[in-house]
Amino acid sequence: MKTKNIILLLLLLAAATLNTLQAQEDRNRGIIQSALYGLEYEVRAGFNIGGTSPLPLPKEIRALTGYSPNINIAIGGDITKWLGRQEEWGIVLGLRLETKGMEAEARTKNYSMEIIGDGGERMSGRWTGKVKTKFRASYFSIPLLAAWKANERLRVTAGPYVSFLTSGDFSGHVFDGYLREGDPTGNKVTFSGESIAPYDFSDDLRTFQWGVQAGVSWRAFRHLNVHADLQWGLNDIFQKDFQTITFAMYPIYLNVGFGYAF
Repeated sequence: MKTKNIILLLLLLAAATLNTLQAQEDRNRGIIQSALYGLEYEVRAGFNIGGTSPLPLPKEIRALTGYSPNINIAIGGDITKWLGRQEEWGIVLGLRLETKGMEAEARTKNYSMEIIGDGGERMSGRWTGKVKTKFRASYFSIPLLAAWKANERLRVTAGPYVSFLTSGDFSGHVFDGYLREGDPTGNKVTFSGESIAPYDFSDDLRTFQWGVQAGVSWRAFRHLNVHADLQWGLNDIFQKDFQTITFAMYPIYLNVGFGYAF
């Protein structure tokens, strides 16, 4: 009876090994066939470093007194279709799940603002003093890029991307200054010492973003790539009818990371 159990166990192990080898062979065959059609697959991971800023800085922002890029993770994958016999040029279609964010502090004068008072009332007008802002947004992004293979290791890409907001936070507080309600000559409300007033424009963030991206990728090993891509948003992060902040703000981020190529 014991011998029969050992034989049965060996047969089960042999069957499992054959299934694993067959699955691996099928995967290898699929990769080889994709390569023959000029297709290349890559899984990527990295970090976004940068900020969301008006360009150029408006006169209302007198100085940037603090900045923190935060930890912004990006994961996704690319499919590259190489063209022609030389496979020097190609098209890249990507999918990304990514976050973009920062914390910044600025000294302002006559800065358009809407704050929340101690009783929950909203007061709008022109703020002179310090402003602390926290921005964090999660996006589902789709880049469509042209690729140029400089050599077997170096690849350059450039093209447009679109992003869809899945969640977002744009909030902060003002302190050490005063608000002129309505316009620069309105009623003066002062916040000094430890007194602060919060604001929150999260509901006014735009759900659709678009921009351009350019970067380089270096084949460090047979399957491992390292990359750096600059992403420059070309439309305001706020909706069209949002009037509190009177200038457009653009997301500008550098994505650095690595990828595994199949």
